[in-house]
Amino acid sequence: MKVLNLVCLHEHRFEGWFASEADYLSQTERGQVECPLCGDTRMTRLPSAPHVHTSSARELPPPPVAPPNADAPVALTQQAAWLRAVRHVMANTDDVGDRFAEEARRMHYGETDERAIRGQATREEAQSLVEEGIAVMPLPVPPALKGPLQ
Repeated sequence: MKVLNLVCLHEHRFEGWFASEADYLSQTERGQVECPLCGDTRMTRLPSAPHVHTSSARELPPPPVAPPNADAPVALTQQAAWLRAVRHVMANTDDVGDRFAEEARRMHYGETDERAIRGQATREEAQSLVEEGIAVMPLPVPPALKGPLQ
């Protein structure tokens, strides 16, 4: 098993697990490796240090555990916070799909009970909702979160 550190052109960092170097190259050439946050298939491998056991007789001490976010780059902590927020929204809202504008209006005008919803709306539909005084917020959802993860 080969674990690679990857970064997309939008500087989202993630790990990729592959059976071999050839498997990584094959999947990359076919466009099957994509950023879990933005779906970009253009990425770069980052340097990584392999873990090598030099002797089975010697037990290595566990690596020191740094306090959370002690030395984490700001971009990575912001990325993690954003991903947590998206997961929270996905877990605590009803997906109404392309009926978002219709459902938001029905709730706003008291035709149905209010609840937390998410869905898709065109730019024009979203602008129309805002003009009617209906609060909406665009939230880009990474492709990996739209379906079940393996």
